[in-house]
This record gives sequence, structure tokens and C-alpha cells, in this order.
Amino acid sequence: MTPQTPFLLKRLSVVSFLLLILLAAAMLTGLSMGSSESGVREVFQSLLGMKEAAPPLNAIIWRIRFPRVLMAALVGATLSLGGLVFQALLRNPLAEPYILGISGGAAVGAIIGILMGFSRFPGVTATAFAGSMTTLVLVLFMSSGQTMLKKDSLLLSGVMLNAFCSAIIMFLVSMTQDSRLHNILFWLMGDLSIADIGHVGILAAMLLPCFVLLFWLSHAMNLLLMGKEMAETMGVSTKAVTMTLLIVTSFMVSTTVSSCGLLGFVGLVMPHLLRLILGPDHRVLTPACVLGGGAYMVLCDMMARVLPEQGEMPAGVITALIGAPIFIFLLRRSGR
Repeated sequence: MTPQTPFLLKRLSVVSFLLLILLAAAMLTGLSMGSSESGVREVFQSLLGMKEAAPPLNAIIWRIRFPRVLMAALVGATLSLGGLVFQALLRNPLAEPYILGISGGAAVGAIIGILMGFSRFPGVTATAFAGSMTTLVLVLFMSSGQTMLKKDSLLLSGVMLNAFCSAIIMFLVSMTQDSRLHNILFWLMGDLSIADIGHVGILAAMLLPCFVLLFWLSHAMNLLLMGKEMAETMGVSTKAVTMTLLIVTSFMVSTTVSSCGLLGFVGLVMPHLLRLILGPDHRVLTPACVLGGGAYMVLCDMMARVLPEQGEMPAGVITALIGAPIFIFLLRRSGR
């Protein structure tokens, strides 16, 4: 045990506890807000199984709001953590799965799966993962293979491939003439309305092991920031760690994209914000992104449900409207 270990454990515990409270408060707020009138007291009564809670409200909370809030928390945690990993690999705070084309490739694969009539799981999830991995291979090939950690070539390759994926998406949308067009367009803007408890359980089973693995590699991410040579002298197999991080993150993002569509700026804003607040240590940032990103997405989804007078808007609209100004402010404040 190094002299810094007790301090790190204390700091990690305090940060995780505070963000866990924030996540719990956001989830309770999300459960309380909606078209039907309910308050925190009624939600507590329903969650605790008290008889005072009205049966219709119980059904709304458990069958509609609860799965959706859990889905939003998982999606926010995944996108935020994915952004953190790519920013560490490229040593660039502007890197994230969407900019690198991973999400674009997953979106192309998911749309192809929808057009072919596959079920959301496992069919669309499989095609989305295949699309993201195809994009990943192409990005690595375009950035000259062995120099995958050269941030400029990898980032530019991702930007170009993301633009190409956007063109493919527009082509597929323009060729669709039936009722699937509306579903695809709504899905492209980020749709959490399809959440059910079975779907959320499958998603959690796929994502939680990835969270644990990335936390286990968080110290290796710290060493990668020092450069390839320094990391290898500290005992890190840079090629193995890099490929593991890329594949695991691509799997997480593709699974999320296939479940809820494209939700921009979450993976860009949250890691940058938490890094400014908590510092650059990924051993702290990894759980912070999971909890903080989950809370942020829950609040964004709640706003998407309650702001329109009738119906709801796609959650991706809210994440873009909030995320873009926040990120501009953070860039100016950090002097970048």
C-alpha cells in the first residue's frame, strides 16, 4: 500500500457517496414527474409498497417511469464513461464516441437491422455492434495501424468516417417510404420511451461488467496519459490495454445506441465537467462518470417528458440544447 492509497480511498468514497446521492435524487425526481399528478410522498409510498398509494399510480411508476429512469441512468453512465475512455486514449478532451464515428457506425448497423425487421434485442443490438466494430477497424486502418495512439490521425479519421456514416444514414432514411420512417427518425433523436424492465435488465447485465472492467483499467488510463514509452516502463502493455479499452467501449456504446438511439453531448460534456471539478485521476473519474452521467441523463429525460404541454420530445433534443452551451462555457473557462 502506497502512502497515497488511504487518501485515494477516502477521496473515492466521498466523491462516490456524494454523486450517489445526486443520482438517487435525480431518479426520485424522475419518478415523481410526469403527466399524472404525483409527488415525492406518493412515490415513496409506491416504492415501499404502502397501501396508501393508489393502484393506477403504482402501475404508472413501476411499469412506465421506473424502467425508463433506470434506462436513462444506464445510458448516461455508458455515454459519459465512453467519452472519458476515448479522451484518455487520445489525450484530447474533445474526443468522444460520436466524434470518432463509433456511434455513427452503430447507428448505421441499427437502422439496417430495423429495416430488415429484426427485433430490438438481440437482432438490432447485434447489427449495431457489428456496425460499430466495422467503424472501429476502419478508423484504426485509416490512422495507420501501428500508430493508433497518434491522436491527430485517429481523431481526423474518426471525424471523416462519422461524416460518411451520417451520409449513409440519410440515404437509408430517404429510401424508406413506409411506417418505419417515423420510428427511425424518432430513434435517431434519442428515444427512451420503449424501456421496459426486461429490456433494462438485459442492458444492465451487458453493461455492468464493462463498468467494472474499465474501473479496473482506470490506473492504466492514467499511465497512458503520460505517453506510450512511460506507460510501458511502468509495466503497462499499451497495445493490449488500448485494444481492450477500444473494444469494451465500442461494445458499450453500440449496445446503448441500439437501445435508445443517438444522444449527443453526454459523452463530451460530463467527463470534461467532472475532470475540471475532480482533477485528472481516472480512478476517481471512472465511478464519477458512471454516477454523474447517469444523474445527468435522468434529469434530461425528465425534462423531455415534462416540458412539452402534450406528449414528449426526444431526449436527444434536450441533451443537445443543454450540452452544447455548457461545453462552450467549459471550453472558455478552461482557456482552450
